[in-house]
Order: sequence, then structure tokens, then C-alpha cells
Amino acid sequence: MKKILTIAFLLIGCTVMAQDPVEMLQKIDENMYSSTKITKSKMIVYGKRKNKEIVMEAYSRGTKDTFSEYLSPAREKGTKMLKLDDKLWIYSPSSDRTIQISGHMLRQSVNGSDMSYEDMMQEKKMVDMYTPTIKGEEQMNGEDCYILQLDAKVDDISYPKVKMWVEKKNYVPMRQDLFAKSGQLLKTINMEDVRPVNGRFYPFKMNYKDVLKDGKGTDFIVIEMQDNVPISDNVFNKANLKK
Repeated sequence: MKKILTIAFLLIGCTVMAQDPVEMLQKIDENMYSSTKITKSKMIVYGKRKNKEIVMEAYSRGTKDTFSEYLSPAREKGTKMLKLDDKLWIYSPSSDRTIQISGHMLRQSVNGSDMSYEDMMQEKKMVDMYTPTIKGEEQMNGEDCYILQLDAKVDDISYPKVKMWVEKKNYVPMRQDLFAKSGQLLKTINMEDVRPVNGRFYPFKMNYKDVLKDGKGTDFIVIEMQDNVPISDNVFNKANLKK
């Protein structure tokens, strides 16, 4: 019996080793990223006394350009953000002012949430940022997954090391553990409610948890999503911030 189990484990190991980790990461990118995307979503920030809900609509083009606008609550409505490459402009309707942030400032919390501006508007492909290694297989959130270890191959990156559980059927990430270069765990992201969208598969609910903060994290819930749809160039213009 022990011999049979040993052979079974060896066969599983050989199957994992036969996978090309770079090709696997490319498949994840192919599934998760599209040329254009329009998303309506809700961010729930869990507080000690009360929760905050922000509904927003976002437009993305390629891996560099993103425009988003807060639709509610009333005190946040009209707040707009435009990200072009690595620069971000934020318009506040209450002050009628636009500020620009870049570099390390993109790692600041969004509205007291467990998400940073970079987390919320990141569209870069992982294969361009990380070198992957397959570490094994495991179930995560009820799905059979590969476990990938990602090591940064570029400088000035928020999370130099990532441990990722990737669902086998459609190459959808189900969980990510995000680490500093020192190996310290910084943040976790749990994904669920995977749905098909135009031939691709996306998690419609994600929980971001900053392990350095108390609480149960921040939920990011997709309400509606369209991908590979026409978006006017005017959307990604700084003049659109004050319209």
C-alpha cells in the first residue's frame, strides 16, 4: 500500500513539474486582462463602528490607462481618478482641485481601506513583472489549484514576492499572499464567485486584508463587467476629470 501511495505522489509531482510556469503565468494574464474593460463595482471598507460602501465605475485600456469615478455615497460622488502609466491624478469635487500622485504614494490606502491606489488600478501583466516557479498543488476556496511562487524581476515593485493559488480549469487566481522583499507577509487577497465574461473567467468578489491592520479587510465586489468594448480616447484625458 505504501508503495502504491509513493508512486501516486511521484506521478503527481511529475505532472506538476511538466507544467511550464511561464506559460502558466501567460495563461493567467490572457484570462484576466483584456484590451479594454468597463467595470461597475462596490468597495466595502469594514470599520470598528460602521462600514463604508463606495460604488464606482472604471474604464481601463491596455495595461497602463485607467479612469474611475465614484457614483456613491453622496459625499464621495464625483471623485475621479485617472491613471496614465505610473502617474495618477485625483479630482475632488468638494474642493474642485486635482492632485497628482506617483511613485511610493500610489501605495497609500484608498479611503481608509486595505487596498492601495496601486492595488485598485493595477493593470500590468504579471509575466512582465515576475519570474514564476511551480511549488505544488492544493485546494483553495473549493477549487483544485496550482501553487505558484512569483519573484519580482523589476525594481520598485510593491510586492517583490507573491504566493499564488491558481485554479486549474481556467487559470483564475483564487488567493494571493503578498510579501515584502524581506519575506514579511504584507497583504492577502482571497478571490471567489468566479463567473464567465465574454469567454474569460473573473472572480467577482475579492477580499483584501492588510495583515498590518486590525479588522476583516476590504471587500471589492464586481457588480457589472464588460470587456473588449469600444472606449473613447476622451475618457483617458485629464480634461475629463472636471467634466
